[in-house]
Amino acid sequence: MRTLPPGIDPADLARTALTVAIEASELIMDERPESLGVAETKSSATDVVTVMDQRSQDHLLARLGRLRPQDGFAGEERGGRTGESGITWVVDPIDGTVNYLYEIPAYAVSVAAVVGDPTTDGGWQPVAGAVVNPVTGERYTAWLDGGSWRAVGDEEPRRLRVAETSLGQALCGTGFGYDADRRAWQAAVLTHVLPQVRDIRRLGSAALDLCRVADGSLDVYYERGLNPWDMAAGWLVATEAGAVVSDLRGRAPRADLTLAGAPGLHSRLAAVLQVAIEQVGDQKGQ
Repeated sequence: MRTLPPGIDPADLARTALTVAIEASELIMDERPESLGVAETKSSATDVVTVMDQRSQDHLLARLGRLRPQDGFAGEERGGRTGESGITWVVDPIDGTVNYLYEIPAYAVSVAAVVGDPTTDGGWQPVAGAVVNPVTGERYTAWLDGGSWRAVGDEEPRRLRVAETSLGQALCGTGFGYDADRRAWQAAVLTHVLPQVRDIRRLGSAALDLCRVADGSLDVYYERGLNPWDMAAGWLVATEAGAVVSDLRGRAPRADLTLAGAPGLHSRLAAVLQVAIEQVGDQKGQ
């Protein structure tokens, strides 16, 4: 486990994360054009980047630059900076962009403070974070050794704690990539998982999926292909609620696989996924 730089309070970082995430969530709601145009494409024609995605990140970059000028910044869209404090802010300005485009109320602004190098698998760790769903008013926050918390609207935050259940009774979340070959691989793995769990949910926002493990509206979650900005804040929210969040080998979560759930569920689903991947073929390059 990596340590915080001296003199930094993770609770203060969490308050900052929540403040700027709420601001960005208000921006993407209040200033959303009636007809969103596609600004450009990413890895495929179905992976769209909206004007509001970039505007949200620009807001986060500017605000965090004023509030924490010595920190680094890394986000999904254009714009970043190196820092001197040992803290880097890893943000997803709209996690669930396709849901945002289609006005499906399952997207969020995700903001996390991390130590280490977020561009290196296993080389970083979140120490504070916030995930805000602007449509539902859900606000998730967590900080290192400070617990995981959820509030809706003006209600007082409620501390979260995961609960064990059997794998056969577990509601399992997952997601699919934009690339067609990756989706095909993920679908093949899913055919092995589905008979082993209560049911599957594909909601379209990894940050919210990880938070849902923390609040119990999902029991367990797995996905291949997550980037640091997809998972940083949600990883900490789930961990501070008592979940295990890792790859299949028990290391830090990464693009190869992210798996989250209460300890017993995590280990049981990991075993199912291991067999599924062996049968389907790993396809790490996909």
